[in-house]
Amino acid sequence: MARRRSASPAKPPTAAKPPTGAVLAATAALCAGVARYCQLNAGTCGSAAVPLVVSVCLAGVGCAATLALIPAMSELLVAAGLFGIDLNKATTRRDAAGVLTRPIEGIKVPEPMGLVTGTVYLMLMFVFIPFAFVDVADRPGIAWNHVKLTEFITGLLSITCMLFLGFGDDVLNLKWRHKFILPSAAALPMLMVYASNHGVTTVTVPLVLQPWLGRLVDLGVLYYAFMGMLSIFCTNAINILAGVNGLEVGQSVVIALSMLANNVVQLVFFIEGNIEERLWNNLFSIYILLPFTGVSLGLLYHNWFPSAVFVGDTYCYFAGMTFAVSGILGHNPKTVLLFFIPQVANFIFSLPQLMNSRAIPCPRHRMPGFVTSTQEVKVSYTTFRAEELTSLGRAIFKLCKATGLCEVVEEEDGSVRMSNMTIICLCLKLCGPMREDRLTMRLLGLQLACTLLAFTIRYKVAALAYEVVE
Repeated sequence: MARRRSASPAKPPTAAKPPTGAVLAATAALCAGVARYCQLNAGTCGSAAVPLVVSVCLAGVGCAATLALIPAMSELLVAAGLFGIDLNKATTRRDAAGVLTRPIEGIKVPEPMGLVTGTVYLMLMFVFIPFAFVDVADRPGIAWNHVKLTEFITGLLSITCMLFLGFGDDVLNLKWRHKFILPSAAALPMLMVYASNHGVTTVTVPLVLQPWLGRLVDLGVLYYAFMGMLSIFCTNAINILAGVNGLEVGQSVVIALSMLANNVVQLVFFIEGNIEERLWNNLFSIYILLPFTGVSLGLLYHNWFPSAVFVGDTYCYFAGMTFAVSGILGHNPKTVLLFFIPQVANFIFSLPQLMNSRAIPCPRHRMPGFVTSTQEVKVSYTTFRAEELTSLGRAIFKLCKATGLCEVVEEEDGSVRMSNMTIICLCLKLCGPMREDRLTMRLLGLQLACTLLAFTIRYKVAALAYEVVE
């Protein structure tokens, strides 16, 4: 539906710069670490340095291409009716009390720009394929090159499927139950190839349980169920922790850099045993994530506060499946989940509202509210009557009220306003209203802090529970 621009006299907020400099520096440091490793271990790495350099170059090309294509595509998407209106801006029309008027009127923000970002990424990855497997012709006797080529293409197929399904969600506005089913379908090609290539389904048992279970346990089909659920979780977790300019892309960039850092640690300190196989697993993850980081940085520049574009569910699905492919086919799925600590916490906290009628009512949008006078974001609420909740809902409501996890306001008519159950609203409750970019920076700081916690668990705490940390 076409919208006309608001006649509100309020001026749009001053543009803030995204932290691209720090991200580029971190990416360069990670690439330098891998390049140095390849240089010092040329005999083991073979021709790995060549595709690594190409991957870095393609990441730069992807960033530049995304930066250029997004403005060019914006008008086309708006003309096609694919746009949204940023509710947390002074340019969006409100009444004298600061309440949004219906129909909503404001500046048209094109979406879903995740489609442009994902398309650029896939084109780069298709170009990259010959460089990643250039040594197949030189070493035809090594069968694993062909196996890995199949895995690589299948991983791209799963990402492509999720990109398509995400765009369908943006256009058709699918229900939540469909959003849990679609990633399962997109992950099937990857899981089938994993099974046909005799993928590992055994896990190492902690020392305290080894007297009863032994050192290794083969989970069999349960391991495939775990990987399938990981695909579902990754694609939806980013989508649930959203609603603030730059947050979806920002958290994805931090997660991608965290996974790249883990790959560097693995290459430098833990490349033992089946060296060639472990080398490829980590390089596979690097090849997947470096171009992703490049295109995401280009999108972040346009999506940062005040956002000129919306990423849409398309980007969230695309990013989540990219992480799942990197972890599953890179044979590191459990570590990937460690880098999603804030998303796991947000999902658990949000679960009562995601259950909706079975627990706490969930409004269509759980994004923060807006303070017109200061142009800051604040806690948003869901409204209900406590006596109408289910027994489970009443128990959760009492728990949130007693612990202070949610802000509760009891109205004179007997209804209750409770802050939405997201870590975004929890942050605003604890810290008070703030400008949107500052909120994003605090949440990305939390993501980074949890990355440090993840590395501590992965390499320090694990050393207490296992005989060997790999």
